[in-house]
Order: sequence, then structure tokens, then C-alpha cells
Amino acid sequence: MAYFNKAETEARIAKVKKLLADTSTDVAVIYFDELNVANGWYLTGWCGQFEKGAVLVGRDGTTMLLGGPESEPFARQSSAISDTRCFKVFMVPDEEYPLATVIGFPELFAELNKKFPVKKVGLVGTTDMPYAVHQDLVKGFEGCEIVDLTDEYLKFRYIKSDWEIEQARAATRLCYDAYKSMSEKVKDGAKEYEVAAAGEAVCRARGANGFAYQTIVGSGIRSNAVVPTATDKVMKNGEMVMLGIAPRINGYAGTFGHTIPVSGAYTPEQEKCLRDMIEVMKVTKDMLKIGNSGRQIDAAGRKLYDKGGYLKYIVCPFAHTMGLKEAEAPFFGPNSDDVIQKNMVVNIDVSFFSHPTLNGLRVETCYVITENGAEPLCPEFENELFNYIK
Repeated sequence: MAYFNKAETEARIAKVKKLLADTSTDVAVIYFDELNVANGWYLTGWCGQFEKGAVLVGRDGTTMLLGGPESEPFARQSSAISDTRCFKVFMVPDEEYPLATVIGFPELFAELNKKFPVKKVGLVGTTDMPYAVHQDLVKGFEGCEIVDLTDEYLKFRYIKSDWEIEQARAATRLCYDAYKSMSEKVKDGAKEYEVAAAGEAVCRARGANGFAYQTIVGSGIRSNAVVPTATDKVMKNGEMVMLGIAPRINGYAGTFGHTIPVSGAYTPEQEKCLRDMIEVMKVTKDMLKIGNSGRQIDAAGRKLYDKGGYLKYIVCPFAHTMGLKEAEAPFFGPNSDDVIQKNMVVNIDVSFFSHPTLNGLRVETCYVITENGAEPLCPEFENELFNYIK
């Protein structure tokens, strides 16, 4: 079983080749690791364990997967790009593989130059790439011009294909199943990790290939942590608990966010607050129209925050796109001139933190942008949020 789609991979490699041609660049080296999965996964549908790596695309269509020997057999089975080369700089430090063929970037440079002259190298993932990897690469491509193609590459992921949207839709619908299982475990005396386990079990049992972030379960004061992962804290009546999970289907994330009472019933203050946040969600959804900028989208929700007295507790803007990561560019914040475009997948994420009596709260769900506005990827969960308090 592999997680890549061959037609998608071929189209994406063609985009990289065109970028190379447009920028007069000979090769692109696209860095990834277990934390920074997305750029590599975009071309391979794969990420190794323990070791770092990179995808190489040449202007002639050459593709290689650069990594370490521990991941190599896994890559040959499961990656869309299975022509591999192993490098010490990508390996676990001090680990030894005596039977592996390990090369350096000078050898790769020499191999590529037999196919075409390499004079200009484009890097992708420069904010994620470790210093040692960068220095090894620059030294190995000595004499070449090194340029940063990260921004141009990331824009390939802004607009989703029909196939990508269906993966995000499946992941978001899976979130609703996880939410129902998690909410059933929220009760006085239960531990946060019991709630997380219920959601993760549902996701794995129904096809998730992993998670885009560690499952969020934060009760009481722990909800102030913005993204609190589950601990052994015991939940208590009177507290609210923040929930979130982000399963991946074929690499594409879905997510949900909700904040529910441990006792099963909101206090009047909690109820009013949740109602206010849901009103911000509705206003933000109405602003997710093709051509609207981040500044416009954020301003609409911010007016309601100001009216309710929540501005001093705001941490995050209300909308961002989603794909191979649960939150990825563009982010439609108060200083953003990025605009909504058709076939973007956009999350509405409304939250506040460090409130003196309510602590933190989040409500979140996912949409695809159509000619007619924002279409929920899981209408059932949107209905759950919008109608949670009658």
C-alpha cells in the first residue's frame, strides 16, 4: 500500500521542472524530515523514519530521493520516487551501516554533471534545513550559484486538485467520528489521555496514515496552552476541556476544534462565550469568498471580538489554509494581502486564551472554497458547532 497518486506526482514534478526552467535553475533540492514532512511528501507520498532527507529534481526530469540507509528499503517500497542515494549527513549521527553505499554531495554533483551541466541549484525548505545539511550541500556543489526556491515551491500547494480536496474531505469527516468518541470519554474523574486514545483509535481503525499534530486535550487551566497535548490530568466538573485531532488520509490533514463542559452542561458564562465564538465563525465563513484578502477576513471577525471584550485574549487569526500540514500558508491574518482562491482548503479557527475565568477556548472546522463561497468538508460537524447551543 502506498499513499501517493501517480498522476498527481507526475503533474507536480512537471511543475518543479517548469519552475527550474523559469528561473534558469538546473536542479532543485527539496529538504524534509519527520517534523517537516510536507515538502517531501508533496512529490513522494512518503517520509522516512529517524533520518532526514531531500528530493532532487533535475531540469531534464531526473528525480532522486536522497536520504539514509535505514530508510532506503522503506522508500523503495512506498515512495513515488524510489531511485535512492544515501548520505552521511542525513543519517542518525554515529549510526553505522557497513553494507550500505554512502556517498557525499561531491559524488552526486559529479553524477549529475554527466547528464547536464549543473551551475545553479535551488533549495526548498531553507527555514527547516539544519546548518550541517546546508553546509554539506553548499560544499558539495562548490562553484554553483545557490538560490532559495522555497516560496515559489510552497505556492504549488495553495490551490488543491480535486483529488487533494477529496483526501482533505475524508480526513475531516474522520475527525467528526473521532470527536464523537472523544466527547463520550469527557467526564468527571477521567484522564485527558483516555480522551485522546479514543479519538486516535477511531482514526487509525478507519484508515488514517498518521496525524498532523499531537492530539489536543486540555482541561481547565491547561486549555490556556493554545495546543495542549493530553496528559494524565484528571478532568473535573466545572471545567471545560479543549479538544482537537488531525488525522491524515494519504498525507492530507483534517481537523476539528471544540471546547465542551466536563459536566455535560455549560455554565451561563461558558454558554455565552461559546455562542460569541460561533458567531465569529459564521461571520468569517461569510467572508471566505474568492478575492477577499486576509485583512478583510480578519477585520470582520475582529469587530465581534472587540464588541465582546475578547481582543486582549486573542492569539491566532481566524483563517488559514490546510493540506499536507494542518496549518500552512497562506495565513489570512490582519496584515495579510493573500486572497481567497477557488479550491483552497481553509480552516476557520476561532479561539482565545488566558481569560481570567474561562481559560482557553477553540472552535474549528474546515472548508473548501467554491464559486459560491465556503463549503464545509464535514457538514455534520459544522452543524454540531453552529447548533450546539439552542
